[in-house]
Amino acid sequence: MPPFSFTVHARDGAARRGTIQTAHGPAETPAFMPVGTAGTVKAMTPEDVAATGAEIVLGNTYHLMLRPGDERVERLGGLHKFMNWSGPILTDSGGFQVMSLAELRKLTEEGVRFRSHIDGSYHTLTPERSMEIQRRLDADITMAFDECTPFPADHETALTSMELSMRWAQRSREAFTDREGYGLFGIVQGGVYEDLRRRSVEALTSIGFEGYAVGGLAVGEGQELMFQVLDYTVPLLPEDRPRYLMGVGKPDDIVGAVERGVDMFDCVLPTRSGRTGQIFTSRGTINLKNARHADDPRPLEEDCPCPACANYSRAYLHHLIRAGEMLGPMLATRHNVQFYQRLTAGLREAIEAGRLADHAARFREDYARGDIPAL
Repeated sequence: MPPFSFTVHARDGAARRGTIQTAHGPAETPAFMPVGTAGTVKAMTPEDVAATGAEIVLGNTYHLMLRPGDERVERLGGLHKFMNWSGPILTDSGGFQVMSLAELRKLTEEGVRFRSHIDGSYHTLTPERSMEIQRRLDADITMAFDECTPFPADHETALTSMELSMRWAQRSREAFTDREGYGLFGIVQGGVYEDLRRRSVEALTSIGFEGYAVGGLAVGEGQELMFQVLDYTVPLLPEDRPRYLMGVGKPDDIVGAVERGVDMFDCVLPTRSGRTGQIFTSRGTINLKNARHADDPRPLEEDCPCPACANYSRAYLHHLIRAGEMLGPMLATRHNVQFYQRLTAGLREAIEAGRLADHAARFREDYARGDIPAL
């Protein structure tokens, strides 16, 4: 089995074009990871996910520990076999979901005790327990257990939260089972404070991880402030390790973050939006529920190879969404995930060619144009 590694093939400014090698194969970067929270990318088969060009997907510790249970997944051969995904899998540690979904949670130095949002049962999640669950799931990339600092938070609150996450990062590293092809990522916290982000990076790099994530963003701070945090945080991260911006984001967020040196992304937007009829295109977003599409025989995008664009009209997709037919969200989701994969593939090509600035400028110009005129 090959060792876990990250190789940079090309650079353009701060941006990198690379490959992450894992126990279950490679992932080319910049990479967008479709979110398969509970062991499935909603409204898509694994074969359809792979057909979009996606090489790595995300699963979630919190959801899978509650249902169907990490021990059951392990007995059934691990998450790859369980969900029929042969490529790499990254698992979120569960910390964000505990804070955002769980009921009656109690945070201590040891970890978090909480009641399940599903059935009210009590559970405790600690760094050690999170590492155990992710090992049982057979995640290629395990995330350190952390507390996602809320926004807004004053400096003292952000400091206390960051320092707790760094102590948990040390415990996560100690509890992680080193195996060929598997890696553990540390998560930079510190809110929107440059001094705290710097201290967090120093703590994590002194521990040592196979990759580094920037957490605590995309929580309401807005794009301008998010980019400011990336501007002073990303340059501090090791050059030879992958950099992952958690929970991001909109297409223009991804382009801007790649320009700042980020390699990996995940977000529920393409799948969640697809289920409600919001479509991402190179000319911005489309709301398929709008009446303007009811008699439109044209595809969503002329140059998109996805089944929704290749085989169906806007009128038909509008009908499916308005009628509540299951096929509507399936086709819309497939298109959106393929759009995100086309987006990152284009960024990889632009970095290799040394023309990222021009590519990004053209993307922003097209994306701001809005949808094609109505018939």
